[in-house]
Order: sequence, then C-alpha cells, then structure tokens
Amino acid sequence: MNLTAPKWLLRLEGLAVLAAASVEYGRQGYPWGRFFLLFLAPDLLMIGYLWGAKVGAAVYNAGHTYAAPLSLWLVAFFGHLPFLLPLALIWAAHIGFDRLLGYGLKYGTGFKDTHLVKV
Repeated sequence: MNLTAPKWLLRLEGLAVLAAASVEYGRQGYPWGRFFLLFLAPDLLMIGYLWGAKVGAAVYNAGHTYAAPLSLWLVAFFGHLPFLLPLALIWAAHIGFDRLLGYGLKYGTGFKDTHLVKV
C-alpha cells in the first residue's frame, strides 16, 4: 500500500476537512443535533440519477465539491446571514467524510466511476 498515492492523499485531505469543520462547528457552539440531522443531506442530490448518469453526476458533483460549502459560507459571511454558517460547516464536513471513505466526484459514465476510482 503506497500511502503517498493520490487516493490516499485525498483521503487524508478528507479527514483534515472533516476534522477542521467539525471542530469549528463545536467551537462555535452550534447544536450537534442539527449537525447529525443534516450531515447526510447532501447525498439527497443523488436524486439527479433519476434522469440518467450524466445529469446525476452533474447534480451530485455540484453538491460534493468544496466550492459549494465555500460559496455558502461566503454568502453567509458577506451577506450577514449567520444562520447559514453552521450549514456550510456541516456541508464541508460531509464532503470531507465522503473523501475519507473513498467516495469521489462522479463521471457521467456511472455512479461508481469517480475521480478516486475509475471502473
């Protein structure tokens, strides 16, 4: 097992994002019940697969790239909408968790065909 291989580095990166987002969530004093309730919410974007692999991959990827929670955080911060800040942290933690488990962004060829595992 080569721990310097990109897939392991991406898993380590996922662990770092999961840890950082979770620590900051707790440090801010946000309720953990909300964290656990919403933690898997981004996976609801799999609904895009009802319209085929290409649409499914596009919809899924839109919610599973770090740009999505970062964009939400920017809107929350600069828009003075603090109620959105914990949602951005939960979202980032979810993506980090996915990467840690080896789930990657999807190609339009199939759900299991990802940037981490090409089948």
